[in-house]
Amino acid sequence: MSADESRSGAPRVVLVTGVSRYFGGRLAARLAADPSIERILGVDTVAPDAETAERIGRTEFVRADIRNPLIAKVIADSGVDTVVHMSVLATPAGLGGRASMKELNVIGTMQLLAACQKAPTVRKLVVRSSTAVYGASPRDPAVFTENIQAKQNPPSGYAKDATEVEGYVRGFARRRPDVIVTTLRLANMLSPRIDTPLARYFALPVVPTVLGYDARLQFLHAEDGLDVLCRSVLEDHPGTYNVAGPGSLLLSQAIRRAGRVPLPVPSFTAPYLGMVVRQAGAIDFSAEQTRLLTYGRVVDITRLQQEFGFTPAYTTAGAFDDFVRGSDLASVLSSENLGAVERTLTARWSAARRLVESVRGTR
Repeated sequence: MSADESRSGAPRVVLVTGVSRYFGGRLAARLAADPSIERILGVDTVAPDAETAERIGRTEFVRADIRNPLIAKVIADSGVDTVVHMSVLATPAGLGGRASMKELNVIGTMQLLAACQKAPTVRKLVVRSSTAVYGASPRDPAVFTENIQAKQNPPSGYAKDATEVEGYVRGFARRRPDVIVTTLRLANMLSPRIDTPLARYFALPVVPTVLGYDARLQFLHAEDGLDVLCRSVLEDHPGTYNVAGPGSLLLSQAIRRAGRVPLPVPSFTAPYLGMVVRQAGAIDFSAEQTRLLTYGRVVDITRLQQEFGFTPAYTTAGAFDDFVRGSDLASVLSSENLGAVERTLTARWSAARRLVESVRGTR
């Protein structure tokens, strides 16, 4: 597809959900800088902070909850032709817990799609999804393409939400074949400015790992994620695409690049790794993230490169190294405090192991 053909239906009025969060705000700012877009609406349940409000420029903030059917009125009254759904969230922080997170992700998506279905002006839908839909298990293929389904359906958490969201998006595409639908399965993004469980995990001076496993991982630089989202808005690229930095890193390699020391724990305690990481100071380390760090996950980006025409500027290793530099992680580790930190983490792990063994003994 040529550049002229892909831009044949340039957007006029764009609506971005989740605009008050870091990534949604950065996307709105990118789009606001494009004079070819007449109007940009940023939707969220809370107003953006002062820094985000300044960054998004001419974006018009609309305080609205996509779980409320009134979102249909916002779309209809504004004549929105392009919707960018950025409100599928990976962590429940600030949302009131897992139940609220699931309601926003799944029910919110359903209401948004219902509003888009009723609006005759809508001609494009871009959905931020995740490679988490593939899950992570010992029976996985070496590399996932877009046509391969997870060996085990995610039982809970963000991965389950993202899987359900994609199902509803496919249903919408069948009901509105006139709408261009682009689903972007983004790999884990690491940025010094984005607080995620994985970022905190790699910031631990001594990093717990599962003994006998060395997961292959992929990362995506935030700027590459923004680039592919912007192109999905400005150009027509229907379909589902894996988006990740080329190549992969072993977990052990990532830990060394971050200047950290691994602390292998017995494999039979793998389900309790999240407990250990929480004890060490990370937040909300879920079972699906534990599986990722045990079995790993790598996706194929051939379709992104050949059909979409986009290759991320940062490889997986490059994205991770940029995260390390921006976070100044290497300076945290020193010969003076390493021993003390390792002893503290080992003691906490021993306490958690005793708790696990006591629970197992009562069954």
